[in-house]
Amino acid sequence: PECIVSSECPQTRACVNQKCTDPCLGSCGLNARCEVINHSPICSCREGQTGDPFRSCFDLPPPTPPPAVELERDPCVPSPCGPNAQCQTSGRTPACSCLPDYVGAPPNCRPECVINPDCPATQACVNSKCVDPCPGSCGINAQCSVISHAVTCTCQAGFTGNPFVQCLPQQQEDINPCTPSPCGSNAVCTERNSAGACSCIPDYQGNPYEGCRPECVLSSDCPTDRACVRNKCQDPCPGVCAQFAQCTVINHIPTCTCMPGYVGNPFVSCTVQEVPVTQATVVDPCSPSPCGPNSVCRNNNDQAVCSCAPEYQGTPPNCRPECVVNNECPTNRACYKFKCTDPCPGTCGIDAQCQVINHNPICSCRAGLTGDPFIRCYPMPVQPTPTTPDYPLDPCNPSPCGPFSQCRPVGTQPSCSCLPNYTGSPPNCRPECVVNTDCPPTQACITEKCRDPCVGSCGLNADCRVQNHIPTCTCASGFTGDPFTQCSVIVVQQAPEVKDPCNPSPCGANAICNNGACGSPK
Repeated sequence: PECIVSSECPQTRACVNQKCTDPCLGSCGLNARCEVINHSPICSCREGQTGDPFRSCFDLPPPTPPPAVELERDPCVPSPCGPNAQCQTSGRTPACSCLPDYVGAPPNCRPECVINPDCPATQACVNSKCVDPCPGSCGINAQCSVISHAVTCTCQAGFTGNPFVQCLPQQQEDINPCTPSPCGSNAVCTERNSAGACSCIPDYQGNPYEGCRPECVLSSDCPTDRACVRNKCQDPCPGVCAQFAQCTVINHIPTCTCMPGYVGNPFVSCTVQEVPVTQATVVDPCSPSPCGPNSVCRNNNDQAVCSCAPEYQGTPPNCRPECVVNNECPTNRACYKFKCTDPCPGTCGIDAQCQVINHNPICSCRAGLTGDPFIRCYPMPVQPTPTTPDYPLDPCNPSPCGPFSQCRPVGTQPSCSCLPNYTGSPPNCRPECVVNTDCPPTQACITEKCRDPCVGSCGLNADCRVQNHIPTCTCASGFTGDPFTQCSVIVVQQAPEVKDPCNPSPCGANAICNNGACGSPK
């Protein structure tokens, strides 16, 4: 402020309401003059006038003619004491004194105060008296303090409200150090020793007070022999290659090759390589093909010319599909049946919009619509004109948390969290998966959960393996049949045993058996 006490102002100014102002304004009476001396206003009647300079000054009356016979003169008429003073006769001499409640000495008697700076800092000038301004200034259950002549009212401990009107008992509320949360994004707050402690949510890392992030967002965040799958650095090989194929990870991308002694498409099926029978005929350079899997061999002047098969890319013998896992596609595409495709078509509900974020389709209702974005969005109902109800408003009605979330009122603020079995953070809560590509290759999206698709898929005595989200059933070793229904034990037909009719011999002693017939020895 410009000033706290008058001594901080020029001599002709006084500190009023923390401003250096002219203290004469409104201080003196009618027709009186004002002079500021040492920050205080001094009021006096002008020459030729008389009266109370704090109320009104008027012209001196004309002198009365002297009486014919001089009487004994009263020394107090007219009064020589000045305004706000009283005159008493003591013999033939006037005795002057200030009136009660006035200070100074005649003829300069004045009120105790004219403006607040005339009083101590803990008092105010009320009716020309320096008094305590607190009585009657503050409301019930409030306490008063005076600072630089001004009244300050505050509610007592345990009370709240307008201290200048009324303070009411304060409702005891448990102070929650986690409301509002001091944590960054993807972090949770827990109360420890009456203080909020932040920690990253599961599978996230970083400084929880600034913001936590997943282990990876792009495959480049992982070692070269790992890929970013569902925000975790994992081996991308499981479930990618066919049976009898081996997988190697090169620069985050899984590469499949058939095992030695096997040929075929390593992403579909590898079979035992047949040893070609050497014939004395014209040699076909494309039989067997030297081009490797997923390639086409053409005979050109007895030379093998290799090229990748349609919908495969690269150069032989390293032809491979457009993608095997999601991270090989742009972030707004997902790998479906070895092709980078838009995962949105057929995913979201009616009148919902779909946005692909990090290969995953995110469904949401457009502006002005509400509902379940995975089923249907509809126009928001017209809200009635809000009125001030007699009861506290429910911050969770309507819920500001979005779909698949729950809202809990914390005081007058809503607290949002995702429903059980849903991931993300409000208002973007979503199921664990919507399409198969949201899951690892060894799992499939079943009722919005990434599950093992083998359960209940194969028949009796059959083995199941998952390749690119699809269960493949084969009969176990030693069994045959339909692996999706039942596999039976392979029955080996044994050749009938040739029985010797002479073993054991049916003949008696000293007899010879010939094909079951007995005879005498010759």
